[in-house]
Amino acid sequence: MHHPFQIDLRNLPSEGKDITGTEPASFFGLEPQDAAQAVSPLKYELHLEKDGDEIVVTGRLEATFRLECGRCLEPFEHRLVIEDYLAEIPLESKGTINLTDTIREDTLVALPSYPRCEAGNVRPRQCPAEGKFEPAPETAAAETENAGRGVWDALNKLN
Repeated sequence: MHHPFQIDLRNLPSEGKDITGTEPASFFGLEPQDAAQAVSPLKYELHLEKDGDEIVVTGRLEATFRLECGRCLEPFEHRLVIEDYLAEIPLESKGTINLTDTIREDTLVALPSYPRCEAGNVRPRQCPAEGKFEPAPETAAAETENAGRGVWDALNKLN
C-alpha cells in the first residue's frame, strides 16, 4: 500500500530525507458538495529532518482547485503553490509518524477564504458581477463630537 507521508523515524537518516511525488485529487478527501474541489493531483517536493523532539518538513506543495466565486457564485480554477512550505510536528513516539493530515490541512488552509474569480490564476477573467452591487450602506449615522454620550445616555435613563 502506498503511504508516502508515513515516515519510519528509526530509519530516518541524520541528514534527513527528500520525498517527491504526486497524490491523486482524492487525497484531499473533499465531499462533492464542498465549495472547493481538487482538480489536479497534489505535487510535493519535501525534505524531512528530525530536530530534537520534532520533525521539520520543508519544501514545495502544488495543486489546482475549483473554487466558487464569492461574488458571482460561478466556479473558477485556482492553482495553489506553496513555495516555502514549513511544518514542525512534535514527535509523540519513536516509531512512525503520519504526515498525511498535516499536509492535507496545511494545503486546504492556504486556499483563499473569500475566493474571487478575478483572482483565479489558471484562466484569468473579470468577474461577471463586477460593479453590479452597491457598497453596503453605513449601519449607524455618525455622531457629532459634542453629542454627549449618545445611546449610552438612553440606556442610563432606563435604570
